Amino acid sequence: MGKRTFLILSLLALGFLAKADTITIKHFIIKDNPFGKNQMAIVATDTLNNTLENVNGDFSFTVNGFDQLLAFHNGVAFYPPKIEKSIFLYIRHHNDAGTVSKLYYVYKNNDKLLPFHISWGWLVVIPLGLILIGYLFKRLIIIAAIVFVIFFFFNHYNGLDIGTFFQSIVDGLKSLF
Repeated sequence: MGKRTFLILSLLALGFLAKADTITIKHFIIKDNPFGKNQMAIVATDTLNNTLENVNGDFSFTVNGFDQLLAFHNGVAFYPPKIEKSIFLYIRHHNDAGTVSKLYYVYKNNDKLLPFHISWGWLVVIPLGLILIGYLFKRLIIIAAIVFVIFFFFNHYNGLDIGTFFQSIVDGLKSLF
């Protein structure tokens, strides 16, 4: 009876310790949706941008501040809203491993959408570079201020507001640590 009890307790302990392997999305990219006109597809990838085909199910994403429940099939989910003009897309996914966020500029050329990933570092370097140029060359301070205003106007006109701008920088800094 002692061996039987030990065996049953061991199996119960192993059953509690064993968990199902949960699928998490740690990296993703966006691409032009080949099946939908003016739509994007979000692709779950590994660090080398290879599609993770084992990602299936519903995952919660935040796109430009709006929560979206995206259904992934073989590592690909389609973002339903149509993109009518060039726009910034700030995409965040929160899971147990942490938060993954990326900023893209989607350039619309006729019926083709071309996404460009924008590193958070550029969001810091460009304004600081303009301030540095204006500080070093006093004669260029007016030009630097005008370029600075155009930079923020372009960002705002294409959907990148100040809150998203700074949130992208903060998320990038968090990913360093």
